[in-house]
Amino acid sequence: MAWLQDVKWPEVEAYLKEKDLILLPIGSTEQHARHAPLGTDTIIASRLAEDAAAQANVMVAPPLWFGWSPHHMVLPGSISVRANVLQELVFDVIGSLAQHGFQRFVIVNGHRITNLPWMQLTAERAQSELKVRVRIFDPAYMQKEVAQTLGFGPVGHAEELETSQLMHIDPDLVDLSKAVDSDPHETPLYQVDPRFPQDTLCYVPSTRDQMREIVKRTGGSTGHPTKSTAESGSKLHGHLVNRLVQVISQFE
Repeated sequence: MAWLQDVKWPEVEAYLKEKDLILLPIGSTEQHARHAPLGTDTIIASRLAEDAAAQANVMVAPPLWFGWSPHHMVLPGSISVRANVLQELVFDVIGSLAQHGFQRFVIVNGHRITNLPWMQLTAERAQSELKVRVRIFDPAYMQKEVAQTLGFGPVGHAEELETSQLMHIDPDLVDLSKAVDSDPHETPLYQVDPRFPQDTLCYVPSTRDQMREIVKRTGGSTGHPTKSTAESGSKLHGHLVNRLVQVISQFE
């Protein structure tokens, strides 16, 4: 396994004689309440890609630290890039790598539901125009089998799922003493958690006013981050890494 940015071009050339698959970790830079850093999504996506690539012996492209985050702009430090700009950027990344011989791309999404629409459109365009193959690995879907057994509540934001995984990856980045719990904001038939049996995932980001109310209550999180533990984060991370390795193996 190697990060693309850490190797010389002859090493890439040698790799391409054996394999044509590369991982693309993509996250965001956005508020994660008072207890977790703005880079949470990208840190998680990068570590998932790194650990899975080490097992599968594949290459990882530099992470993209930006996502579509308009609803999080109510708090300082958040960066939101327009979805159409992200589509063009990732299409150009895939196109550049495809010119050199990469043909299989696994996008590792750390920003969960919000990033998916533009990623799906980009993947379809890349497959149609560049004649490559693209798969998207999304933790919100891939954690369905294990999240309930670990006692995690519904998918929210900066909740016990993200926070626990980050505590496993880098506990120094989390200040759990500043975490505030809340019940995830729910609308019947419009849940963002793929585990829910009801109609779900017809997702539209919260309005600025809705996010301001959340900020008043919790500092920006939804869910129960105070229940986070490094132990449960380790189990969640291990499950997701194993699933990503399976995706890579099937794709190859």
